[in-house]
Amino acid sequence: MVAVGLKGLPSSRQRLCDLVEDSLMGGDDKSYKPGRKKKGLNRKAKKESFGFDADNSNKNSSGRGADGSASARKSWKHQNASDPKTSVVRKQVDPDLAKYFAEISNLFESNEVDLEERSVLCRNALEETRGKELELATDYIISHTLQTLLEGCDVDHLCSFLRGCAKVFPAIAMDRSGSHVAETALKSLAMHLQDEHAHSIIEETLKSICKVIVANPVDVMCNCYGSHVLRSLLCLCRGAPLDSSDFHRAKPSQILAERLNLDASQSNRNNLSYHHPVFSELSKFLISGILACSRKDLRTLQTDQYSSLVLQTALRLLVGNDPELLQIISILLGSNKDNVVEGNFIPMTVVHDVLNLMKETAYSHLMEVILEVAPQSLYDEMFTKVFRNSLFDLSSHHCANFVVQALVSHARDQDQMALIWEELGGKFRELLEMGRSGVVAALIAASQRLHTHERKCCEALAAAVSSTNVSPRCIVPGILFLESYFSCEDKSNWNWPKGIKIQIIGSLILQAVFRFPSEFIQPYVTSITSMEADHVLEAAKDAAGARVIEAYLSSKVSAKQKHRVVLKLKGHFGELSVHPSGSFTVERCFTASSLSLRETIASELSAVRNELSKTKQGPHLIRKLDIDGFTARPDQWRLKQSAKQLTYKEFYSTFGSNDTKSSRKDSFLADSSKQTSNSQGIKNMRKEIDNCLDSTALLSGKSGLKRRSEKEEHRSEKYAKHVMADDISKGKNKKKNKKNQVASEYAGPSSKGAEIAAKPFLSTDKTVKKRNRSNRPSKASKKLKP
Repeated sequence: MVAVGLKGLPSSRQRLCDLVEDSLMGGDDKSYKPGRKKKGLNRKAKKESFGFDADNSNKNSSGRGADGSASARKSWKHQNASDPKTSVVRKQVDPDLAKYFAEISNLFESNEVDLEERSVLCRNALEETRGKELELATDYIISHTLQTLLEGCDVDHLCSFLRGCAKVFPAIAMDRSGSHVAETALKSLAMHLQDEHAHSIIEETLKSICKVIVANPVDVMCNCYGSHVLRSLLCLCRGAPLDSSDFHRAKPSQILAERLNLDASQSNRNNLSYHHPVFSELSKFLISGILACSRKDLRTLQTDQYSSLVLQTALRLLVGNDPELLQIISILLGSNKDNVVEGNFIPMTVVHDVLNLMKETAYSHLMEVILEVAPQSLYDEMFTKVFRNSLFDLSSHHCANFVVQALVSHARDQDQMALIWEELGGKFRELLEMGRSGVVAALIAASQRLHTHERKCCEALAAAVSSTNVSPRCIVPGILFLESYFSCEDKSNWNWPKGIKIQIIGSLILQAVFRFPSEFIQPYVTSITSMEADHVLEAAKDAAGARVIEAYLSSKVSAKQKHRVVLKLKGHFGELSVHPSGSFTVERCFTASSLSLRETIASELSAVRNELSKTKQGPHLIRKLDIDGFTARPDQWRLKQSAKQLTYKEFYSTFGSNDTKSSRKDSFLADSSKQTSNSQGIKNMRKEIDNCLDSTALLSGKSGLKRRSEKEEHRSEKYAKHVMADDISKGKNKKKNKKNQVASEYAGPSSKGAEIAAKPFLSTDKTVKKRNRSNRPSKASKKLKP
């Protein structure tokens, strides 16, 4: 029992009982009970909160603040289908009613209200809002209580509240506090969509709201609060998640990842298609009503930043519905909506106007989404009529260049890429000097995706960075520091800048470059292998630079070239491993290294093992590189690493594709050329070593058991070598039969072979163990048992 702090006042439980009793015994009289006044129970409201906004002093007649940002208006004019224009003005909240909601708020905060009592309170309180929805929803304090009530009520009272405020819903949506109430109400409706029996009442409620909005949509769309509510309303009508970023404006990092092929799950924006719209006719009515405005208002919607967001959401929601998309995009491009036919979506009379509009910030964002969702026929026509012969001019503009990036990223075939290359292929240096590196990055990513102009892209980028008087060694550093490099007039004297972070866009460009075949990127390989050790270390400590090093070590260049970069970090692996981004680089260096380099890395990490274990990625790195095993038994650790590398090498040489074989040829053990055993001997040796390692690991993992002595380990190693030599002598007679056996076990559908190739070590290890168990010498097996 929690009592109120003021002497003589009843406890919160007593006040709860009073409210519930009033709710149950009120009968038909649902008006507020004036006799239930209690001193000190109301939350004091601020005087300045009794308006649409707390601060209205800097508003101009257009409803925007002095800084140009959109804000709600004191009054909102709307025109109903049957009523003349009326003015809705917000009134002050009655003090007694404010105290009533303050009591409810205090009860909720006391956490003494159970589920049944909460439902009764929500129902009764919402009935008290009839005819007062506007002033209550737009009050700064009461709006919070109203949100709680809307979250806890049933669908009938929720819809009753929304129908009651339908005529003033735009005014509520455009208010700073009211917009949160409207958002909460729509989210609660979305939760009730799970009940199919509630669809009819929800649809009727939404229809009453949509009719009021389409009567005057411009004010709501151009308002910073109203536009957000309207986007949620669109999502609700289509049955899409209200809080999903897929249907709202995506983050710049997500857009960039998609354009550079870094986010495979989002590479195809058609995945946005929502195939089961709940109220498709209602959403169509709302979207068509929004666009059924005068040409003057349409221009406002095209160039306003908030209305642009609403239109972007509408376009994304219509993905998969090509007829509606064609109709709406044609209107947004300025064509006559009555003359939309294939091949003539865009009249030539509007092309110049569209090109100018793309230089507006809001419309450039809208055009990016249009290119993203446009059906094939419309995209082709836009490419031919609007963009062709204008790409460099648009790329030079600070807003329109993002549209060009979207156009290039969504190019549909190699022919379109060829036309793009004609206009932009020879302009890499000019684009980089203007700071339009995003266009260059989009071109590189598109050439990878469409497998065209790959060599030309690499050559053009290298030529743009290194001129006749600049050494090719500056290619990679110059791209890492694009702004610093291209702002320097004498590039031949440019040096690695100190204390400057590596640019993300330069890092992304190099990551894309190192995904090309090795024969295309030799200038970049020469440049990165020629970097000074201090610069490589500095890049590895930078999050963006570390990604470049990791991409290089994952590329298809030879192991010898990779080792030249790894050796530059020798002596600093322990320092890098405790660095937030350096731990990933150390892991990649370990994977790409020879056995001797792996031992060096493990030794340096072993020295900082305690410090490393306290970092976020440290435990994973210790486990992945088996640092504990290296510290306890270095000889056994070397055998295990050698067996792993030989297993991978053998698998790819046997089952990998021609490209895989060539790319993996030198990427494993550098010392393996000295070992000239046949494939069957290698398999048996690896099998015996793995069994020995597993037995040792099992013993070391059990408490109370002693580790093996050095003599036993030496005996196991000696035996493994003996088995390998014995298998070499027998391998000549059995080679053909074993080859057939391996081929038959791995034969089958191509999908199964791809699955095996995706998990080479696990699949091969398990299969070989099972296959060769019958050939294991019985005495050897007994010797190896713990």
